[in-house]
Amino acid sequence: MQSMTSKVEIRDIANGLWIWRAEHHHWKPGDDWQPIVTSTYVESGGEKLVIDPLVPKASAEELWKRLDSRPPTVAAVTIPDHVRDVDDFVSRYRIRAFGPRLFWPDDVPKSKLEIIESDGILPGGVVALYDGRGRLETPLWLPEQRVIVFGDAVTERAGVLRIWSSPWHEKRALPALRELLKLPFEQVIISHSDHDPVYDRAAYERALKLPPWTG
Repeated sequence: MQSMTSKVEIRDIANGLWIWRAEHHHWKPGDDWQPIVTSTYVESGGEKLVIDPLVPKASAEELWKRLDSRPPTVAAVTIPDHVRDVDDFVSRYRIRAFGPRLFWPDDVPKSKLEIIESDGILPGGVVALYDGRGRLETPLWLPEQRVIVFGDAVTERAGVLRIWSSPWHEKRALPALRELLKLPFEQVIISHSDHDPVYDRAAYERALKLPPWTG
């Protein structure tokens, strides 16, 4: 895979919705996830949210310029693994932050995050979902854009969307993820991908029929 440390990819997805992709600071060879991760910006219900935001290792001037033009009002962390650089965004923009109720001992944000619970409503009408994987992940439903943003529940391998495995895959995860089909979403955004982090509904439906990704 070509390194992206010298470049930050910024891409518009829908009206008021865009993503940026950059190399994660903590990635190292042998990790079971890809080095390039995706962060999301969305405008919804008068609020401007950054989801699982990462400050690129490379020059971030273009990213900051775009964010500063329409400053975020909320930051959200979808899963304990995605603390990333939420503190930098809270400090820079003096915004409210939301996240899971527990974090890994060696990766705890300094900022006080309001707890996200499944079925809870974040500012702007963004809805926290239940993924059934027992990882404290709350994917976020963006009703205005008809998009679901996932933390780690859904990943990509060899260009194919897959469900990340858990001990409860058949019993809890699959039923919960199938339940999301009741939402009128048209696309999903995933964090970890060597290819494209944005997939359509059909790709998500196919992922539910495939064996889970076990690393």
